[in-house]
Amino acid sequence: MPLLLSPARWIGGGDPQSGSYNNKQIRMAVSVFFFCQGLCFSSWASRIPDIKSALHLTDAALGSILLALPAGQLTAMPFSGKLVTHFGSKKVLRICLVLYAICLTNMGLATQPWHLALALYIFGVCGNMCNISVNTQAIAAEKLYGRPIMTSFHGAWSTAGFTGAAIGLLMVGQRISPYIHFWIVTSIVFIAIVFSQRYLQAGRSSVKQEKKKFFSKPNGVLVQLGIIGFCSMASEGAMFDWSGVYFKQVVEAPEQLIVLGYASFMIMMATGRFVGDKLILQFGRKKMLRISGIMISSGLFISVLFPYLATATLGFLIVGLGVSSIVPMVYSSAGKIPNIPPGIALASVSSISFLGFLMGPPLIGYIAEISSLRYSFAVIGLLGFGIAVMVSKLKAIH
Repeated sequence: MPLLLSPARWIGGGDPQSGSYNNKQIRMAVSVFFFCQGLCFSSWASRIPDIKSALHLTDAALGSILLALPAGQLTAMPFSGKLVTHFGSKKVLRICLVLYAICLTNMGLATQPWHLALALYIFGVCGNMCNISVNTQAIAAEKLYGRPIMTSFHGAWSTAGFTGAAIGLLMVGQRISPYIHFWIVTSIVFIAIVFSQRYLQAGRSSVKQEKKKFFSKPNGVLVQLGIIGFCSMASEGAMFDWSGVYFKQVVEAPEQLIVLGYASFMIMMATGRFVGDKLILQFGRKKMLRISGIMISSGLFISVLFPYLATATLGFLIVGLGVSSIVPMVYSSAGKIPNIPPGIALASVSSISFLGFLMGPPLIGYIAEISSLRYSFAVIGLLGFGIAVMVSKLKAIH
């Protein structure tokens, strides 16, 4: 990575103390922080089976303990935006990513279920702080470029997901304990922070937020953007948790191909995030959001109406492409709303959106229990059309 290791090149020969770095260096640095956050999360996910076995957890016990992570994220949401706005996203991101990586190693030390639950809770708190601050950095970088680049940052996170899974597979194959594995990943993250943190922007908002009553009416545009994000993340959460089950029970795929649905979704989601910026520049955010919503619905309905290996795989590919750019576009639009600091706007929108990620998978299960798994996927498919309808009425997106 010569760009990060080389001496800084300054815009217009500015003073190094001013932080006026080359735009490419800033973009690369923000991408590195997205990648590091994704690497930490995927590294934890890759060792869940080993930690489950080591702690002798039942499926139900593990499911309950895993709720500690979103609980931590939800706990941090009310104040994460305020901290980022007050102290600046650079300061918050540097501190919280270090803590996030250290929390990863703590999970490798767990010897009791409550140890793991506590570590996951703190992991969730730090993760939310990282999420708000790194996306605030992304919005600032996008303003420097004057064109859409947000989806490429989220593409770096997706790439880290594949990387973390591959490293985890290697560690398991070499029989390296989760604790040592996590410290290797944490060391990589620390090195990346040392070389890239200097290129971040201060990220302190110049917008003064008006003081509001505790039960004041929320900003309507942020609520609408949050609902669009909710629909997208509900679809995303359903695919993460239920794609394998769908291919096993409904598609009746061979044992070795059960993972095909999840893999096809993930590959297209990552691919879509690297080509999304060019498409947004060409068609505009509003049109892209409409198309993305329709793709989510179309892909899911193809999988429901034609539950065969080839057609279901095609449907999941389309869903992955549809989901890929929605949240980055929603975050980017929220950060541009006048008179609201980007950190506050992001915290508001991500809070609503994240509820979709939490509620989507259980909704699938409840509907499947009442009727069938195919019907539950069809219900989630309707959320894509909801996105297309809502975007058409939202003037804040161009």
